[in-house]
Amino acid sequence: MTRIAIAGAAHPHVAYATAEVDQVAAYELVAVADPSRETAERWATPYDAKVFTDHQQMLRKVEPDVVMVAGIYGDRGQVVVDALNAGCHVIADKPLCTTLEDLDAIAEAAERTGRHVTLLLEKRYYPVTLAALGIADQLGTIHGVTSSGPHKLNRPTRPAWFFERARYGGLLNDLAVHDIDAALLFTGLTSGTVSGSIVDSSYGVATLSGPGAVITAGVDWMNPAGSPVHGDYRMKLVGTGGTAELLWARNRLVLTTTDLAPHDVLLPAGHRPAELVLQALAAGNEPDITTERGLLATRLALLAQRSAENGGVPISWTTD
Repeated sequence: MTRIAIAGAAHPHVAYATAEVDQVAAYELVAVADPSRETAERWATPYDAKVFTDHQQMLRKVEPDVVMVAGIYGDRGQVVVDALNAGCHVIADKPLCTTLEDLDAIAEAAERTGRHVTLLLEKRYYPVTLAALGIADQLGTIHGVTSSGPHKLNRPTRPAWFFERARYGGLLNDLAVHDIDAALLFTGLTSGTVSGSIVDSSYGVATLSGPGAVITAGVDWMNPAGSPVHGDYRMKLVGTGGTAELLWARNRLVLTTTDLAPHDVLLPAGHRPAELVLQALAAGNEPDITTERGLLATRLALLAQRSAENGGVPISWTTD
């Protein structure tokens, strides 16, 4: 039995963990901790899980195998470190943390304890993404990746902390991390510069430039209320042999090559955000979204945020 606990339930993506408990008999939700007892009880009650308002007390008393972190963004870094120090593996909603200092602390704790930290980059598991990875070799060398990630703000339903910079962590750190991670998968970029630009805290672009590739990830909270989808997410891959358009909100992948006119690619089945991660951890393996990869995507998003808040000056980065 894999014993799962939740440390912070402020964001509804906490359901990524409970969805697996619902599906797999070998998983048990043993406890939920959140500063708001009401919030903790809401998620714990259906599973008869223990309720705490202090995550450290929960870690001491329950000793879970895996901790899901989905609390207020600015609190997450310390919670992740505490869970690692308690000997737990961590699965975390994005953003993993909101400062580079917190990220360094997470990296140190993960290395010291030998526990895994998995950032739930669910776009990896969408059918469109899986199909694009399957046809990527038909594109030749991918030199350009452009993505667009508009989101509906739905301001009346957002909690107050969401509009506080210190607790939210910034637009690019919040929203660009998914597309940065995906773009690195397609380009294999391992070094270069990262820069960012933000307009009025609601529209921003992160840009990565490196040997042979340029990546731009545009994100915003300006998707109109009239849009039929919360986020009209899309990405275009431009290669020496063709292009691919990933239309995530429309569940389509459009491929065009030197020899083939634009056509839709057949999509495979996808995976739930935490499905493969928990399978790997339950089997004693490191998930395919490794600790190293989650830390890298987070670092680049944080550096893009830092750049945007300092005039857009490019910042060097490398995986070496």
